[in-house]
Amino acid sequence: MGLETKPLSTLHERSSYNVADFAVPTGREEEWRFTPLSRLKGLHNGTAAASGTVDVTVDAAPEVTVETVGRDDARVGKAYVPADRISAQAYASFEKATVVTVPREAVASRPTVITLRGSGGGAAYGHIVVKVEAMAEAVVVLDHSGSAVYADNVEFVVGDGATLKVVSLQDWDDDAVHVSHHHAQLAKDATFRSFVVTLGGDLVRLSPSVAYTAPGGDADLTGLYFVDAGQHLEHRLLVEHTVPNCRSNVTYKGALQGEDAHAVWIGDVIIRAEAEGTDTYELNRNLILTDGARADSVPNLEILTGEVAGAGHASASGRLDDEHIFYLQARGIPFEEARRLVIHGFFAQLLEKIEVEEIRERVLAAVEAELAR
Repeated sequence: MGLETKPLSTLHERSSYNVADFAVPTGREEEWRFTPLSRLKGLHNGTAAASGTVDVTVDAAPEVTVETVGRDDARVGKAYVPADRISAQAYASFEKATVVTVPREAVASRPTVITLRGSGGGAAYGHIVVKVEAMAEAVVVLDHSGSAVYADNVEFVVGDGATLKVVSLQDWDDDAVHVSHHHAQLAKDATFRSFVVTLGGDLVRLSPSVAYTAPGGDADLTGLYFVDAGQHLEHRLLVEHTVPNCRSNVTYKGALQGEDAHAVWIGDVIIRAEAEGTDTYELNRNLILTDGARADSVPNLEILTGEVAGAGHASASGRLDDEHIFYLQARGIPFEEARRLVIHGFFAQLLEKIEVEEIRERVLAAVEAELAR
């Protein structure tokens, strides 16, 4: 499959399954200017040796079917075409894909947990398809851990009137590199809820995107990240409204501490001329806890119709509020405990949205461990 130059009504201006259709990034391109290419360990230029392993295991709800399929399966690559070189490399290099299907009108009785565990020093590639058929409901957890140099694509296909809730946890070892695209395709009156938690890894670059195929789609994208010294955690979101009367909401919050801790958040929302009645908002907040940390936050909103229900964006990065700390200390709370309480308050509203109790407790414990450093 060759290069596809997309018209304005599609998610990406250029997309292809073929790696050769994308130039090797130099770092001067807009989509790569924040990413330290030297730390990608060859994922971006084809020099990464495919000698690593990421084992994929699935603990599925009884109502859900799980298949391991070959590259020729018709469901693979149907909803998403790679939009950059690493995504195309992942698509060209994976050997087996995992397909999770929630049958029509089925309501999953418990979350389906997909565990991805990395090992080995070389690169590995993967592909996952989660298909929720019409009127079905499910919760899916993607749990990443271990050591890896990993690139993958994940397709979420949400059918008419269906509901999919996804929690993606990036809890890699300190030396891991992970570059991933998550793409959600929403049918008529479909509901998609995504919660991304990024904590571990040397470099993690996650690109969630959403496309609508019919009116009534509702997408809510939430993210939480905690960046330590030397880490690079990057989230690049794209929501494209191409049909009328759909909704999207994006809320990402992060905290940073330590020398050369670097967070990047790019939020792109496009409302096409035909997407009348769109209701959208995107928000990013960064809490910088120490000197030497850096947060880059770029919200972009492009509106090509005057008939919208609502559209807005906001971004802010700053330090702990001295007044909040003083208020707590004036009531006898020591500084370190006051600091911890303020940071908990910063994340509290997001943590409440994690519906899987085990994951919520794990994330809360991880945040506590970060603060204890």
